Amino acid sequence: MSASGVTAAALAARLSAAGLRPRVEEHARFATVEADVPDTLSVDSWREVLEAVADADRFGLVATSLNGRTLWAVVRKTVPTTGDVGGPGYQR
Repeated sequence: MSASGVTAAALAARLSAAGLRPRVEEHARFATVEADVPDTLSVDSWREVLEAVADADRFGLVATSLNGRTLWAVVRKTVPTTGDVGGPGYQR
């Protein structure tokens, strides 16, 4: 599992502990975590949820009258760095 996958899994575990049922997906450049948020989520659980998603690179909440509320978070995969990133003709 990639580092972003590990971070996403940890985030999902924290969301699960807050009473949500997260879904994790690995993509080429990032991992995503989504969870449906019930209307009955307590204030304390909301605090736990917000603390958890603060570790993500991006997060948000989509709320519609048709589908309810869905929390999402994105954890980007890191790009490996080398000493010759710019190529042989690159000047700094």
